[in-house]
Amino acid sequence: MTLILAFEDYYAQAEKLANCLSLPIKQVNIHQFPDGETKVTLPETLPEKIIICRSLNNPNEKLIELVITATAARNQGVTHITLIAPYLCYMRQDIAFNKGEAVSQKIIGQMLSDYFDCVITVDPHLHRIKSLAEAIPNTQAITLHASQAISAFLQKKFNQPIILGPDEESEQWAKAIAAPHHWQYNIATKQRFSDTEVDVSFTNNKGVASKQLDLAAQDIVIVDDIASTGKTLVQAVIELKKQKPKSISVIVTHAFFVDSAIVELTNLGVNNIWSSDSIPHPTNAFSIIDTIAQQVKANTD
Repeated sequence: MTLILAFEDYYAQAEKLANCLSLPIKQVNIHQFPDGETKVTLPETLPEKIIICRSLNNPNEKLIELVITATAARNQGVTHITLIAPYLCYMRQDIAFNKGEAVSQKIIGQMLSDYFDCVITVDPHLHRIKSLAEAIPNTQAITLHASQAISAFLQKKFNQPIILGPDEESEQWAKAIAAPHHWQYNIATKQRFSDTEVDVSFTNNKGVASKQLDLAAQDIVIVDDIASTGKTLVQAVIELKKQKPKSISVIVTHAFFVDSAIVELTNLGVNNIWSSDSIPHPTNAFSIIDTIAQQVKANTD
């Protein structure tokens, strides 16, 4: 019998996964020493196959704890370890933009490949590579998408929303979310000047050109894979408000919303801010655990 190992910070979601799969679950206990080191304690006995379920926001401590956990599990005789990381860290830096910069995607990807037989994640933040296997070589690397869960969630909230992606990278999500219900969608163009400075425009873009979309008195949903500073979303909302829509909602897979992002969006009149439970956050409104469970079942069939 496969066992799911969970950590306190993501235990509720791991427990839901265990229930979906009818698998036992046990917790990995973490103790922080005063000097910052960590003691990791696993269950006394483990089966040959385990699944470690932990999202990798706040990654630096978690990665060390995962390495210790995986190594200790191997020492107990575990032969196959699957890592389920609904949010996967260190994927954005896939090239060196300046001399001396480390390509962290390749470094962390190789590390995960060294310790895990299979890695499953949801909507990883990939830019210049086509598949997760390029980032995590020599192991089974599986990318899942939250679009089906988002689409089903939005269907319960709206009749005919218009789906908008705030940049070119978001087209895959906007199109996939809109398609099952034949909703209209459009994609903006974005210029990024820094981590916190962006410009967003909704004219003459992919999808349906905004000039052909009457956004007045319509329910608008801005969709994206990740919200960190929220600056892209803020600029998108500012542009959309000029067209006087009925409502503006924001929905993302991975919610960080650091600093004042939530306050800024709320002050702009955003009606709803929703996210998946890939990262525990007050905006969590729908789950991607069922999507993950389906993949795990497919792997074991």
